[in-house]
Amino acid sequence: MTQTYGVAAAGSAEPSVSTATEVDESRALLGGRTSKSHSDRPSPHGRASLTSCISNLSNTIIGSGMLTFPLAMASSGMIPGMITCVLSGSVASFGLYLLSLCAAKTQGRHASFHAVSQLTFPSAAVFFDAAIAAKCFGVSISYLIIIKGLMPKVIASLYHDLTPATTNPPEWTQNGNIWITIFTLVLVPLCFLRHLHSLRHTSYVALFSVAYLVVIVITCYIWPLKGMPEPGEVRLIHFTPNFVSSFPVQVFAFTCAQNLFPVYNELKTNSQTRMNTVIGGSIGAATITYEVIAIFGYLTFGNKVGPNIIAMYPSTSLFIAVGQLAIVILVLFSYPLQVHPCRNCLDKVFNPSHSVPPKSVSTEEEEDDDQSIIGGDEHGHVAHTEMSSFKHNALTAAIVIGGFTVAYLVDDLQIVLSFVGATGSTTISFILPGLFYWKLTRDDPSVSRRMNYGAFALMVYGICVFVFCLGFNIYQVANGGGPAH
Repeated sequence: MTQTYGVAAAGSAEPSVSTATEVDESRALLGGRTSKSHSDRPSPHGRASLTSCISNLSNTIIGSGMLTFPLAMASSGMIPGMITCVLSGSVASFGLYLLSLCAAKTQGRHASFHAVSQLTFPSAAVFFDAAIAAKCFGVSISYLIIIKGLMPKVIASLYHDLTPATTNPPEWTQNGNIWITIFTLVLVPLCFLRHLHSLRHTSYVALFSVAYLVVIVITCYIWPLKGMPEPGEVRLIHFTPNFVSSFPVQVFAFTCAQNLFPVYNELKTNSQTRMNTVIGGSIGAATITYEVIAIFGYLTFGNKVGPNIIAMYPSTSLFIAVGQLAIVILVLFSYPLQVHPCRNCLDKVFNPSHSVPPKSVSTEEEEDDDQSIIGGDEHGHVAHTEMSSFKHNALTAAIVIGGFTVAYLVDDLQIVLSFVGATGSTTISFILPGLFYWKLTRDDPSVSRRMNYGAFALMVYGICVFVFCLGFNIYQVANGGGPAH
């Protein structure tokens, strides 16, 4: 999932770095060399601000899955629901933290799952990238299917509220395929952007949509709308059989690891402290959002709450109809954030030589890094080459056209996407972060054993979640029920 950049001409000098006391915190934590690294130097290619990175990562995390959190809370009670949400966010943030430490072991601003895999399990690097690409592609399709199913309802609600004298909206507005065609055309320019930083403005808009949904849930609890169902029972602790299927919703709701490396590559002065701020800010924002929606949604409807909180409110209200439109906007602007890592992973699948493990570089050899990044040198470094414009455009077009075709022809990919999520999300969020860090530091005496054991525990946790969710989905399908999300 390498984010690629143009590089300076061979022989150009790096900007001077002041203060010898500046330390690359990531490498220090990993036990690597403590001299100032290229990844931490002011770079013309690291232009993203903290706000931009937090917004993009938060937008990657927060999706339509937040609408199911009240049901997840109803399946266990308020206190366990709050605790499991915080625990899920904490585990996810630990995985992101480990990935950021692993990113510091890669060369310059070329961190990716592929680059770290080359340092740990080179023979499996291509398989990891293929799995991540499939996961991101599947999620991007699910976004289009959500738009396909939701937009006709949004238009019907708006039409009913704004033109009460008219019975039905125009027939074409009730065709979901027309809407995904329109929105795909809108998304095309965004999908071809090379850097996550370029998507910051759409992420801001998407997060405003999230804020609007939070306002809906709080407002409708304080001032219930006419036509809302009577609330059910609210309990502090009450586990039900539905907890088994709802818990994975919380676990996967924090998935964003596919965009952690691009954030690391693009962040200005990407020290560990600043990366921790990005991780904490994005996971923290998502956790607060989920908790607020879960608590107020559960308090509003009790154990009668459904799997989609926004569907519980009367659709004849313009206030709610705009909220449904906000979901469409949220999903719409989350789509390019799945295309971006999918494209970069496919690039590595088709050209695994683009990212190779750099040999250790001594302090006196650092001046040769720019040359090695461009085309290799006498020290044996292999080039990190920028994805050509043709390949960039071809891969992006293939992803967009392929996803649109599937979404156009299929109305429900629930079963397929549930299996992709149970395997892909678990792998990139828990198994690989723990496995990579454990492999990189297990023989390093300067690294805390607790951190190494913690990484191993995260990997074991990921394997357990993988087996449980996959097994539960198979059980549900075999017994005619819907798979767990």
